[in-house]
Amino acid sequence: MEPEPVVTTCYRHPAVECHVRCTRCERYICPDCMRAASVGHQCPGCVKEGARSVRRARTVVGGRVTTTPVVTYALIALNVLAYVAEVVRPEIVDRFSMVAARLIGPDGGHYVYQETYPQGFNAEGVVAGEWERLLTGGFLHLQPTEGTFGLLHIVMNMAALWQLGRVVEPMLGRVRYLVLYLLAVLGGSVCVLLLAGPGQASVGASGGVFGLGAAYYVLARRVGADLGPVNRFMACLLLWLLISAGLTSWQGHLGGLVTGGLVAAAFAWAPRDGRRALVQAGACAALLVVLAVTALTRVAALTGGGAV
Repeated sequence: MEPEPVVTTCYRHPAVECHVRCTRCERYICPDCMRAASVGHQCPGCVKEGARSVRRARTVVGGRVTTTPVVTYALIALNVLAYVAEVVRPEIVDRFSMVAARLIGPDGGHYVYQETYPQGFNAEGVVAGEWERLLTGGFLHLQPTEGTFGLLHIVMNMAALWQLGRVVEPMLGRVRYLVLYLLAVLGGSVCVLLLAGPGQASVGASGGVFGLGAAYYVLARRVGADLGPVNRFMACLLLWLLISAGLTSWQGHLGGLVTGGLVAAAFAWAPRDGRRALVQAGACAALLVVLAVTALTRVAALTGGGAV
C-alpha cells in the first residue's frame, strides 16, 4: 500500500495548502504571503527582517532623507493661524509679543519700565517672568494696517520661509531643521532683549527666516554647491538686514542670522561617525545654555539683580 502524499501548508495560514517555499527561510508560504524578491518569493517576516538590515539614506548632516517639507508647511500654518487669532483678538499681540520690560498702568496703557513703580502699575514682559515671549513673538506679525508693512509683514516672511524651507529642510532632515529654526527664533529674541530698548515690542518670523538663510549658505558650502547664486542671495539678505535697521527689528534679524549659522555649522561639520548625533545635540544644548544665561543676565540687569 502506497503512503499518502504529505500535504504542505503555509506556516502563517495552516489551513491553506501550498507548495512554494520562501527563498530565504525555506518555509512554505501561500499566495497571500508571497512577496516578490529578486529571485523567487519571500515571506513577510523575511521581507521585514531584510528591511531592517538595509542602510537608510541620510542627508549630508545625518538626518533622514525627506522630499516633502512637512515642517515648513506646519510652521507656515502655525504662523497663519496665529495671525488670524491676533486679528480677531488684538490683545494677543500685547500678551505674547517679544517685550523685555515695560509697565502697564491702571488705565491699561503702557509706560517706560523702572525698577520701582507706583501702586497700580504692573511690570510685564520677560522681566515679569513671561519667558514664553522669547518664542511666541516669533510666530506673531504686524496687524494689517500697522507699521510700515502691515499685511505685507506676514506675506513676505511666509514667502521667504517657503522658499528657504523647501531647500533647507531636505538638506537637514525634519528634526534638525525644526531645532535650527526654533533656536534661530530664540537667538533673535535674545538679541532683541540685549540690544533693543526694554519697552520695544518685537514680532515676526524674521529671526527664524534669517537663521534659515544662514543655514542655506553654510550647507551650500558644505556640499560644494555653486556659490554664485548663494552669494547673491546672501548679499540680498545682508542688504535687507541693513535696510531693516530703520524699518523693523534688525536685532531679531541679526540674532537669528548668527544663531542659524552656528547651528548649521555644528550640524554640517560634526564628525561623520557614530558620534555625529551626540556632537550635534551637544552643540545645540551648549548654544541653548549660552542664550539662557545671556537672557538671565540681561533680566537681572534690568531688575537690579532682584528675583524675577
